[in-house]
Amino acid sequence: MQRSTERILTTHTGSLPRPAQMLALIRERSAGGELDEAGFAEEVAHAVGEVVAEQARHGVDIVDDGEAAKPSFLSYIRERIDGFEQVPSTTPSATGFRGSREHLSFPEFYAASTGPGGTGGAAQAAWACTGPVSYKGQQLVARDIENLKAALVGVEVVEAFLPAISPSNVFSSHRNAYYADDDEYLEAIALALHEEYQAIVDAGLLLQVDDPQLVTYYVQHPELSVEDCRAWAARQVEVLNHALAGIAPDRVRYHTCYSINMGPRVHDMELKDVVDVILKVNAGAYSFEAANPRHDHEWKLWESVELPEDKVLIPGVITHSSVLVEHPELVAQRLIRYAGAVGRERVIGGSDCGFATSAASTEIHPSIAWAKLDALAEGARLATSALF
Repeated sequence: MQRSTERILTTHTGSLPRPAQMLALIRERSAGGELDEAGFAEEVAHAVGEVVAEQARHGVDIVDDGEAAKPSFLSYIRERIDGFEQVPSTTPSATGFRGSREHLSFPEFYAASTGPGGTGGAAQAAWACTGPVSYKGQQLVARDIENLKAALVGVEVVEAFLPAISPSNVFSSHRNAYYADDDEYLEAIALALHEEYQAIVDAGLLLQVDDPQLVTYYVQHPELSVEDCRAWAARQVEVLNHALAGIAPDRVRYHTCYSINMGPRVHDMELKDVVDVILKVNAGAYSFEAANPRHDHEWKLWESVELPEDKVLIPGVITHSSVLVEHPELVAQRLIRYAGAVGRERVIGGSDCGFATSAASTEIHPSIAWAKLDALAEGARLATSALF
């Protein structure tokens, strides 16, 4: 994993706006339409090539495939793991914010919202584990790897990564209706995901583990205390480390965030209450929200937290939770603060979350997402001038 040894490097958290044709095909497939698989595969390869080139044009140093072929950062795994089944539900998905601390505090706001985080949308089908969990996504992860590697040829970037979901997110969004207890179920998920993780690293790419549930769990469970949620998070990290067994930490980036919630967010779990748990993940870099107004102040925490020498921070210095495009000087100031706290070589500029965690996401228009990445790149250049 590269460090900012000569200049401040830039990256993001994975999902980016899909090219229009790719988006249309994903929607058609999600709606149950029959697609020409050869044509779909060709379009995926083209989309990945386009999104990688676009990242390079906008000054991103450490790039990925934009999750171009995935319907969402989470639901993609249903194509890769056996044992899940869609079951009827009369309420929105458990991954939303119905009944959360935010919903209870601002019911009128959430009732009027039909987007991610809102409670005013139509009921969705739920998912359950109804059989033994096993990995079947070998061909799909191989496709992702092949497409990203092909797209990197002739493109000037520093490094590349592929995102993959964490055990805790699969566990939380697919209830257990098969295993004797939840611990057995969680361990089975981890064992299955290990195969995807290992394939990415064996291909010479960085693995990014996406784990928004780790810190979102607190806001979704108003009946639990901070200590309850810390204990839950500690168990999730323990299981994640099982899934990462045998993988060198310096090949792993860990990302957590507070999910897609364009709301007041007064109940976000504070970083000070969970940072020690996060640092127990066997990863070489930690990506987290740091740009939005609920978390911008938390940079000071890193002046007192002991970050191990072999670890890197990827703070979000641009955010997915506002359509305002950050001024490059503000981005630079944020990067300089983190450099002052942990050292310039251990800071990589990132984003709070993805800009299209669902393929159909409309919160951040593509033109704004790319403008934010421009601001990130220019801010990193300004920070480099001040720090090097």
